[in-house]
Amino acid sequence: MRQMVLQGSNLTIHAAKDIAVKLQGTVKINNDYAVVELFRITASNLQMIRSNFDFDINVIPIIFEPKETKLLVMDMDSTLINIECINEIAGFVNLKLQVSNITKAAMRGEIDFQTSLRQRVSLLKGVDVNVLKRVYLERLQLNIGSKIMLKRLRQRNIKTALVSGGFTFFTDRLKRQLGLDFSMANTLGEYNGRLTGEVIGDICDAQTKADLLLEYCDKLDIHPRQAVAIGDGSNDLLMMNEAGMGVAYHAESIVQQKANTAINYCGLEGILGLLQFQI
Repeated sequence: MRQMVLQGSNLTIHAAKDIAVKLQGTVKINNDYAVVELFRITASNLQMIRSNFDFDINVIPIIFEPKETKLLVMDMDSTLINIECINEIAGFVNLKLQVSNITKAAMRGEIDFQTSLRQRVSLLKGVDVNVLKRVYLERLQLNIGSKIMLKRLRQRNIKTALVSGGFTFFTDRLKRQLGLDFSMANTLGEYNGRLTGEVIGDICDAQTKADLLLEYCDKLDIHPRQAVAIGDGSNDLLMMNEAGMGVAYHAESIVQQKANTAINYCGLEGILGLLQFQI
């Protein structure tokens, strides 16, 4: 049997039953989500159902067993948090539009990530490092649902990792603030209190994210199918492919097309619905 998870503020019991009837399945209604069990579902049927309802509708991958989940690996910018940190840094020196255009092209997969990151960071040469602290304190907010998601995952002893193409200045602080288990990102070069316009060391790119997911699984002695990976850009797709379930979070269309599942209506609490945990 395949499982389809329905969730979102506009989900009704009537809609859940209607979908189950259309797909010749059975439905179980929970407080925060509904699960439709069915024998088969095609991509075209899934797309048709999604187009008719304004809540999240996802089919759980065959290889993934929600209750065996042991690890969640998250992207940072526009996934765990509400901003693209590099765009906000650039905003303090009137370069936000120029940098954000490169960011968007990279997220769509139009420019390879390493090239795009070096281009954007080079534009920040000379920026006072105190700008990073201002971005963290004044601009950065956690995305809706993140706190309850992390609380419930902790209660079930599911480990959490923040793996970002952004910067360690932010990931290190978020790891401490939120009690995450692992983190990895890029290090900005600085000299005499100003950014050098360079990235120090190897770049944390799409392949690095995928490799880190596998490394964390190895450390925890679990199978990658027991991991969930969530992100919003093309830089997250390799990581998603390694996980038992990949989740496109309010993502670019190319990411939604290639990911196992997608959250477009819920906040991060939607991860709990996919895992069939109560909020």
